Order: sequence, then C-alpha cells, then structure tokens
Amino acid sequence: MAKYIYAFHEGNREMKSILGGKGANLAEMTLLDLPVPPGFTITTEACEQYLKDGSFFGGFDEELARYLEEVEEKLGSKFGDDNNPLLVSVRSGAAVSMPGMMDTILNLGLNDKTVLGLLKKTGNERFCYDAYRRFVNMFGNVVLGVAHDNFEEEMDKLKEKKGVKLDTDLDAEDLKALVESFKKVVMDSTGAGFPDDPREQLKLAIKAVFDSWNNDRAKTYRRLNDIVGLKGTAVNVQAMVFGNMGGTSGTGVAFTRNPSTGEKEFYGEFLMNAQGEDVVAGIRTPQKLSQLNDVMPEVYKELDAVREKLEAHYRDMQDIEFTIQEGKLFMLQTRSGKRTAKAQVNIACDMVDEGLITRDEALLRIDANRMNQLLHPDIDPDAEKNVIAKGLPASPGAACGRVVFTADDASDWKFNRDEKVILVRKETSPEDIHGMHASQGILTSTGGMTSHAAVVARGMGKCCIAGCNDISVDLKNKVLRVGPLEVQEGDYITLNGSTGEVILGEVPMVDPELTDNFKKILDWSNEIKRLKVRVNADTPLDAKVGREFGAEGIGLCRTEHMFFDEDRIKAVRKMILSISEEGRRGALETILPMQQKDFEGIFREMDGLPVTIRLLDPPLHEFLPQKEDQILELAEEMGMEIDKLKRVIDQLHEINPMLGHRGSRLGLTNPEIYEMQVKAIIQAGIAVSKDGIKVLPEIELPFIACEDELVRGRAAILDVIKQYGDAVNFECRIGTMIELPRACLTADELAQHADFFSFGTNDLTQTTWGMSRDDSGKFLNYYLENGVLERDPSSAIDQKGVGKLMDTCVQLGRKAKKDIEIGICGEQGGEPSSVEFCHKIGLDYVSLSPYRVPIARIAAAQAALKNK
Repeated sequence: MAKYIYAFHEGNREMKSILGGKGANLAEMTLLDLPVPPGFTITTEACEQYLKDGSFFGGFDEELARYLEEVEEKLGSKFGDDNNPLLVSVRSGAAVSMPGMMDTILNLGLNDKTVLGLLKKTGNERFCYDAYRRFVNMFGNVVLGVAHDNFEEEMDKLKEKKGVKLDTDLDAEDLKALVESFKKVVMDSTGAGFPDDPREQLKLAIKAVFDSWNNDRAKTYRRLNDIVGLKGTAVNVQAMVFGNMGGTSGTGVAFTRNPSTGEKEFYGEFLMNAQGEDVVAGIRTPQKLSQLNDVMPEVYKELDAVREKLEAHYRDMQDIEFTIQEGKLFMLQTRSGKRTAKAQVNIACDMVDEGLITRDEALLRIDANRMNQLLHPDIDPDAEKNVIAKGLPASPGAACGRVVFTADDASDWKFNRDEKVILVRKETSPEDIHGMHASQGILTSTGGMTSHAAVVARGMGKCCIAGCNDISVDLKNKVLRVGPLEVQEGDYITLNGSTGEVILGEVPMVDPELTDNFKKILDWSNEIKRLKVRVNADTPLDAKVGREFGAEGIGLCRTEHMFFDEDRIKAVRKMILSISEEGRRGALETILPMQQKDFEGIFREMDGLPVTIRLLDPPLHEFLPQKEDQILELAEEMGMEIDKLKRVIDQLHEINPMLGHRGSRLGLTNPEIYEMQVKAIIQAGIAVSKDGIKVLPEIELPFIACEDELVRGRAAILDVIKQYGDAVNFECRIGTMIELPRACLTADELAQHADFFSFGTNDLTQTTWGMSRDDSGKFLNYYLENGVLERDPSSAIDQKGVGKLMDTCVQLGRKAKKDIEIGICGEQGGEPSSVEFCHKIGLDYVSLSPYRVPIARIAAAQAALKNK
C-alpha cells in the first residue's frame, strides 16, 4: 500500500522528490536533533493524485487523524481542544525551491472557543487575538479567496481610528474587534460564515496548498526557471510556535553566508514580537541579525551554533527560518540558499579552499545560466549622479528604466511597448512575479534584505533595492515621492543594487571585469571540458569580445548582417533589382571590397583559430523596403518608376519564405552572389596572411536538403578558390549547415562532400515541429499555460524529437566519414541542458553569442563531470 504521509522523524534529506525540499529538510533537522517543532508531511504523490482525481487518497481522513494524534501526544495538547489547543501551520514545499510561490496558513485551529483555551494556556490576551486575526486573514485570503487588500483596509481603518502607525501598537481589545471585522469581510465576500471546525479548517487548507501548485504565480515561476517534471507540492503540517508572544519572542530569516556577495558572515534579519510572514512580506522593516546578539545573546549564540552545524552537514550555504518563543529557539526551515551569481562563484571557490567541497563539486554547483549576470555593465563610478534616496542593497547590479507601479504595467510596458522599466512598490508579493520578471530592477519602500522582493530578485538575477524609507509610493496617482520631489510614471530612474542608491534619470554604465574567482571557475572548466566553445560573431568587435571570454574560434559568421550596413544596402538593393546577370555582377563588385574588409578584421581578431563563414542565407526580399515611403525613397535613388519597383518586390515576395528561395537554393540560381562572397573570403585570407596572421577559414553552405545541392555548391566554391592558385597558402574547409530533417536523415550522403557539419538548431527546430518561430506566439502561450508543452521548443534542444534527428545525423555522418567535425551554432548551443546533450552525442563544439561563451565553458565542464 502506498504511503502518503510521513512524520518528520520518518524522513531524511534524500527524500525531496516525495517530501519536497521543506519536508525533507525538516526531517533531516529532526534527525540532527535540532529544535524542530513536531509535524508530518503529506507527499507530492498525494498532491499528484489529488490534482488528477480532484479528491484525497483513500483513507486520508484516518491517516491524517493518526499523524495528528502523534503530534498531540508529543506536545500534550489536543487539536480543537477548548483548554489546551494544538495549533498548526500548513505550508507548501516542492522538490525544487519556489520561495513564496505557493501558499501557507499559520495559527490553524483557532476559533472562538480554542482562542479562549489558548488564553488559559498563555495568559496573554493580546497575543491570542493577534494570532486569531492573522489566521482569519490568511485563511480568508489563501483558502477562501478573499482579497488581502480587504483585510488591510479594515486594519488601516482601525489604526487611523486609534491614531497609531504600527500593528504592534494595537491592544487586545482592538485585535478582538479586528477578528470580528475580518469575519465580516469573509461573510461579505463569500456569502458564508468563517469555518470554525478545526478539522474542516485543516482539510480545506491542505486542499488550498495542493491547488496552489497550479496558481498563476507558481506556473509563471516554474516557466521562468525552467522547472519541469515535478509531481506537485508536498504539504507540511507542523505544530505552531509563536514569535508574537511579547518582548521575549521573535522570528527571523538568516543565511549562513551573505547571499549577495558570498562573504562568510552570518547574514539575516529578525523582528521581535512578530510572526514569520512579517519578515518576508516586508510589512515591517526588520533589524539586522547581528543586533539579536544585543537583544538575546544566549539565543544568538545557540542560533550561530545551529548555523555552523547545518552548513557543515549540508556542505552548502543555507537559508534558515527560525522562531523564538518566550526565549526558546525553534528551527522551522533550512534549504540551500538562493544567491546571486557573484555569491555562487565566491562561495564555491571559498568552500573548495576551506576543504568543504571538491573542485568538481564546486563546478557542479554553479548555475551556468546565472553567470550571465557577471558579464553585463555596472554604473560608471566616474559618472555624475543625482542620488535622491538610499535603501538596502538587496540584490546587486545596476538597472535603468522607466518607473511603473504595478506588475501588470511592468509586463505591458516591457512586452507591448518594448520599454525598459523599474517596478516601484511599497512591497512586492508573489502575485507580482510576472512584473518582476519584466522589469530591469525592483525598488520597494518597505521590507528588508530577506523580503519577498529581495529573495525573488536575487533568484532572477535582477537588481533590487528594498526598505527604501526615503521614498513614499502613491499607487493611486502613480507617483514616487522623495520629500518635495515627485517622480511620475514613465520617468527614468537608475538603481545601484550594490550600494542601495536610487538615482534620478539615466546614468552611464561601464563594462564588467571578470573577478579572480570567476576566472578560477573558468580555468577549472577548461581543464575538464571536452567540447570546444566557439563564438557566433559577425563583426571584429564580436570576435574580439568572444576571444576575450575564451572562445576557441568562430562557429558562425552570418554574412547577411554585413549587407544591412548603410554604406552597402544600396549596392545590395541594386544587385537585387538588376534584370541582367551583368548588372548584378556590377553591383556585387561594389560590395566585394566591403565584405573583404569585414573578413580581414575578423581573421585578425581570430588569428590561429577557425572561422566558420556562412554564405548568404535569407531570401532577397528581406533586403527590400516594405513601407510606402521607403519604397518611394528607393525608387528615387534607383531612378526607377515606383510601380515597376513594386512589381519587382511583389515578384520576390513568397508565401512561406523560410521554406522558399533562400540559402543554397539562392546560391545555385544566382551563383554570382556566392562567387563574390567566396572571393572576399579568399582575398581577405591572402591579405592578412602577408602580415603573419594564421587564417583558418571554413566556408559553410546553408539550408542544404539533398546531396546534389552540396556537390554543386562545393564545386562552385572550389572553382573560385582555384582562380587564386598558389596565393592561397592556407587550408579552406567546406561544409554545410544541418537545418532540415532530411539533411539529418541523409547525413551519410552529405558527409562524403563535407569537411564539417554545423547544426542550425533554430531552423531545425521549426522545420521539425512545423512551428514558425515568427507565428507561434499566437498559440504558444496557451500551450505553455495549459500544459500542452512544458517549455518553448526553441528555448532548449528538444531531445525527444530534434535531438533524435541530431543523434542520427552524427551517427550517419561519422559512419561515412569518421573524422568529420560536427558542431552546433544555434543559440540553444549556449543553454546548459543542450550543451550536455551535445556532449553526450559526441559533437566537437558549441557556438553561441559572445556574452554566453563563459556560460558554455562552465556548462561543457559540467556535462563532462555528469557523464564520466
């Protein structure tokens, strides 16, 4: 019989897949004999079954009662009892950490009778009704679907009436009245009274947490973080401990090392006389953890010992939650802490130096995708800055954009207006996740370094300033105020997440420098990886940046991008519009020296490294204007009648150009185009060779579908090269891009005429799926949101479909020509799971944009370590 519930003492940290991360770690801390309140975990398998069938597993009520009774026996209290009531928390916990994305309910079990039992037990009336009003608010919002703002409105009315600012300034009678106000909010919103049976409350709460697996914010978080293949969330039911019992009680969140910098310091925040959500929600601005040593030195000493024990046990930086109840410490959670890219690198290197982990373990702990954060600009330290406010530097980096005040506006401005935005809020909540994703950075007026905004921003790699008390946020009028200064929606501000400075206007940025620890990670990667890493570069500057980041050649140089430059587009258009071959050749003669100069610059930057140059790929109509005013301007420049020009444009127009007259098809029907490009490549090679530059050109024929296309294309290239005789003192390899399923399936034929293959996975993906990357937006979001697809097929190699074709191609190609070089040049080549797949099927290199080269170097090393 399947086991769906585990007491904490029955589990361990290896059971994350069924207990979730939180449940597995609560079990592990219990095994370590740390002060963990007793409880039990309802498994992810129970969630999977519930979401599938819409009901709990058979025997659920009996199992729930049995495990609840075990907690009652340990504590000597009883769930629903009027004299000595047991109260519980109900928390989510997936196998992969998703902070704040699913639901939590605290103080469950309270009603008008049990609150009096709690009063008998504690003698603290204010605490009892504070716990009760919090429970009605949380349960009403999470389980019954009542908007949180409705409860906040009642709270604000009461505080205004009493003339106080903080929740803690309200007395017991105020809180008692607030409980009744909150119950009325529930009645008005739902048409039903607040449930007072604790067992009914518990079952409804468990259902709500299971249902929260499919709420919008959780689905968005999984999509943004590429979390797939999980069964659902576990539910942790745990005896409550209270941080809001007065001056000797409190709650906090801490990290065993600094999650922003990686520095080895006990880092975190706490609030006295508060519950956990007060810290993470940013409702009150907490105190620094170091101040706990002044307030309660014995508790701080015990907590510091727990910190050392947990980090040594897990051999990783931990994110811990704790509560102090009347001077006694309780541990509520530990997990591997979310950290910035900078902190990831520093912690990994430091732990190797400390002997906690090995070099290989350090590499495997790096999130290669996140390293992108270290490769982008920061604020120029010499720039003039108008600093208008300063908050807590919650997530480092710099961000500049237009101010918006809601998550929906952030998403709208970003995706519909193509504007960079800064999301400004009093505090963020999990419902803001889509707006945070759309923003360059986040600024909040309240909250601390462990608030929701800070934790999520660090996880996303977004710049964030939290707890900026200098500002006030007027959401209604969409204004940010700093004293007399008003910043309106749409105005520019700049955030320095490393210093906490809020700067008016746009500020210049500077390029980043690689730190010594990051260089160490990259050096380790080079020692381990098998795959070579090349760069996609169309200009000498791209080539230079790629080489500085460690690229071992160019895997894709797109020649068409060179055609769009202002000084040559006219000649390109003249070539296209020429009726005769003679006219086309005349125009191409104008372009040739320009292309030659491009290639000379690239060859110089890549001295001694291979350069793969793809001949013209897109259809010709892409170079012609489409708008009426642009057509008129071109007609005047070309001395053509506008109607005649429109006819030519119409003749070039195709119904499905991505599968039309492009690539090698264009090269065969208009041979003069490829002839000019090959001449430019060879002449550039000859010219720079005279200066001692070692040239290794690789000429690539695009969009090959059959053997004869490649045979003819190769012959045409060789005919041009022969014209230069002995002046060509370098080897020039000829190969093809693999972009079509047919090319994969006939790779044995193609290999006989190619020195190399290079997968163009952008086109291979869309031709395999029959899914245009330009038009799929009309249905792709629906597919992702409704579970038809777990991820966008273009975001990573589809290993079941596209991957099978690639594997077949490699096997067929190498069977026909054992030493044929095979690489990948689509942007998927820089996505870590795709890099690992390329390693597994035996590719020789991956190639990607310059700033992703370091990412691919790390991912290639990780692939080698995972597949020893």
